[in-house]
Amino acid sequence: MNISARNCLKGTIKSITRGPVMAEIVLDIGNGVQVTSVITAKAADNLGLKEGKEAYAVMKSTEVMIAVD
Repeated sequence: MNISARNCLKGTIKSITRGPVMAEIVLDIGNGVQVTSVITAKAADNLGLKEGKEAYAVMKSTEVMIAVD
C-alpha cells in the first residue's frame, strides 16, 4: 500500500457498528488504545472489513480513514 498520508497506525478491527448509510469502525492499535472512524457502509463493504481483521487508521489533517492491504 502506498499513500501520501504520513500517519498510519496498524491495528485490529475490534467492532463495526453499521447503519443504513454509515459504519463506525473501532480499531484496536494496542496498549489499550483505540481509534474510531466513521466511513460509508459501502466503503466498509468494498474494503471487506470484518471484526478481527487487520487494518490501518490513516490520518491526514483532521480526517481519519481506514485502509487495508
